[in-house]
Amino acid sequence: MPECRGTVQLASEAPAERAALLSPSAGEPPAARRLTGRPAMYLLASLIVSLLAASAAPTPLYAIYQARWGFTPITTTVVFGVYAVAVLASLLTLGRLSDHVGRRPVLLAALAVQAVSLLVFVTADGVPELLTARVIQGLATGAALGAIGAGMLDIDRRRGTFANAVSPGMGTGVGSLLSALAVRYLPAPTHLIYIALLVVFALQAVGVALMRETVTRSPGALAALVPDIELPRSVRTRMLTATPVLFAVWALAGLYGALGPALVRALTGSASEVLGGLSLSVLAATAVVSIIVLRYAAARTVMLTGIGALIAGVAITLLALTLKSPALFFAGTAVAGVGFGSGFQGGIRIVVPNAAPHERAGVVSALFVVSYLGLGIPAVAAGFAATHGVGLLGAARYYGVAVIAAAALALIGILRDRPAKKVIAWR
Repeated sequence: MPECRGTVQLASEAPAERAALLSPSAGEPPAARRLTGRPAMYLLASLIVSLLAASAAPTPLYAIYQARWGFTPITTTVVFGVYAVAVLASLLTLGRLSDHVGRRPVLLAALAVQAVSLLVFVTADGVPELLTARVIQGLATGAALGAIGAGMLDIDRRRGTFANAVSPGMGTGVGSLLSALAVRYLPAPTHLIYIALLVVFALQAVGVALMRETVTRSPGALAALVPDIELPRSVRTRMLTATPVLFAVWALAGLYGALGPALVRALTGSASEVLGGLSLSVLAATAVVSIIVLRYAAARTVMLTGIGALIAGVAITLLALTLKSPALFFAGTAVAGVGFGSGFQGGIRIVVPNAAPHERAGVVSALFVVSYLGLGIPAVAAGFAATHGVGLLGAARYYGVAVIAAAALALIGILRDRPAKKVIAWR
């Protein structure tokens, strides 16, 4: 049986269409055929890293914004949550656009919009501007991720699948850590980090302009803007199994992205931005390592590993909050990161291979809906609870218990779900 090497079945696998895919787009001059193969793959992967780094960059800066503008933790989580909602809306409406107008036009437009968001960050002098920047950033990121993911699969399904899995964690970890280092050691961090990202995106835009187009334009661009989420009968049971853990792992990421630095400050008594940003970086780093280590394992094994690590990691983190132990907190974060990386990867791999080729785009969109709802909504709820209810540590405890409950529900589901006779490896 052939291997399933990604979550999307490309139409280019038909011989005639594959030949058209590998040829330049209609009307594209020979001089434009400059960046192909691995260089193009590396460029696209670097775009995911940069985009997710830009999304994580504000995390270590929230303490500065809070001290400057005097807002509460709920405002921090709202600023974080609107980004998730904007990414979700963009994925659902713009995610398929590059199939019709081409990868490069969508990427160049998304990079231009991303630059606008960074300029809004640089000039922000209050919460409204911060919210505006996050919304614009989310719209640009969602539009770009769809085109980047498809473009990497166009070039090489095996390497593209792996790059799609590993690049987001790298970007999140790098962005948070570099932003924290800028806050600690460089002047004007609320300006400098965004200006540096502007330079990176400008250089990448030049690379995109020199990259060969991987698809030929086709009609239907306006129809592609209408959200189209399908849940065929063949995946409904597996979707019910995967949904709790997908929601849980992204809720965990949302907690660290929105409240991680505040939790570190509460545990350590230190105002170090580097130490605060380290929590999200540790979570992302171990997630990346787990994806690399488990990339050849069966999907069910990856899913079970993710659920077990998620439950164990969050339990250790909750114990750390009770004992007020920073070392135990970071240890729990590292274990939870394994749960995040392998849980997300396993959830995708359990669901998508059961969908027919013409159903997979809708199924993937449904999975992203679950993921980004998990990223945004619980973080906002935690911010509200921290401000108007049980305080920061209390909110984190309830949040952790909810994550464990969701993971346990997923564990029950996958244990009841009989494994297929043939295991599909995702390589």
